[in-house]
Amino acid sequence: MSSTASSPTTPTSAPTEPSAAERTAVRRWAAVAVLSLSTFVVVTSEMLPVGVLTPMAEGLGITAGAAGSSLTVTGLVAAVAAPLVPRLLGSLDRRAVLAAAMVVLALGNALTSLAPGFAALVTARVILGIGMGAVWGLAAAVAIRLVTPARAALAVSFAVSGVAAASVAGVPLGAVIGNALGWRSAFTVLAVAAVVLAVALPLFLPRLPRPAAARPTAGGAPTLFTPPVLVGLGVIVLLVTAHFAAYTYVRPVLEDRAGLDPSVIALLLLVYGVFGLLGNFAAGAVAARRTRATVLGLAVGVGAAVALLALLGTVPLAAGAGIALWGLAYGGVSVAGQIWMTRAAPDRVEHVTGLYVGVFTASIALGALVGGGVVEFAGVTWLLWGAAALAWVSLAVGLLGPGPDPRGAHHREGEPRRG
Repeated sequence: MSSTASSPTTPTSAPTEPSAAERTAVRRWAAVAVLSLSTFVVVTSEMLPVGVLTPMAEGLGITAGAAGSSLTVTGLVAAVAAPLVPRLLGSLDRRAVLAAAMVVLALGNALTSLAPGFAALVTARVILGIGMGAVWGLAAAVAIRLVTPARAALAVSFAVSGVAAASVAGVPLGAVIGNALGWRSAFTVLAVAAVVLAVALPLFLPRLPRPAAARPTAGGAPTLFTPPVLVGLGVIVLLVTAHFAAYTYVRPVLEDRAGLDPSVIALLLLVYGVFGLLGNFAAGAVAARRTRATVLGLAVGVGAAVALLALLGTVPLAAGAGIALWGLAYGGVSVAGQIWMTRAAPDRVEHVTGLYVGVFTASIALGALVGGGVVEFAGVTWLLWGAAALAWVSLAVGLLGPGPDPRGAHHREGEPRRG
């Protein structure tokens, strides 16, 4: 009797089947993971020319500067596509739109791999920019529809973590493939990856119809361009412009001021990327509770890191500390800015996220342009001080203007979230 009672085959010891809610939660987080992989491929596709610039320019018979301008083309097209796509979607299923956008991205990469010259390259990068803007612009808005409100910030962090991961591993991985098999093969690999994700997105994502219509204000005007939204966009424009003005020239800063050799610089850029990935998730967790304070704290961090490089960048240890702080601070900007936007316009998440990504990518192009002009006429030291000052101006804008309403986190756009 007693042996029977203690037998491992009794019903009390049988494994419990996962509940329907638990199975749903797993499926929804798997869908967020596919979104994260999509943003990884998108940003790697945008930035890959950095890693294969020299052989790419030689293969196309153009200058390195002309090859590098393909990044600007992609960024500017994405800046237009990201806010425009949500306005054109109508009642289309968002998972189908994301899948189609990944096909467009695959086409852009494939055409890049086949480009015989500069004109074909520009055409391919325009096509790639359309796919990029659509995917990046919708990723965060879709992610928060997949999970419970308490997990929304984590879902956004996870979905856009592909952006940070691409800076750590995406471009170096593409460069390794390019070095081993040729630069065209690197773009071919990205085209294949985009096709795989285009198939995976409809399989993993649930049906995602058009979100509920936006509520008008008391005066009947759309609620998108509210003061908190405009202030948040102002902070992002200034902060991202400051970052890319300086970061575009981080290698000559480390070479000329700190006297570091290429192997040490490569290690520091890896440190920057790793700290950036940590900053992405840390900022997402904190911004869920204190959105405005998080964004403004990141502005302080970016300004302090760049100022440290300007002040003590000739000391290798100080330069390394500045790079680590820079990665930690800037790594959280994208996700914290996304959360600011969704809190500031909770009933227009798709539209405000698309607008945010458009402004963000345009600021990348603006920063690189401004940084080039300052370096040309004043040198890298003035560039660093100017970028630090611009980051602190973004802090002032955020302090003086209204932030997002924390209660916006509890409003839901579209169908009920589960999981």
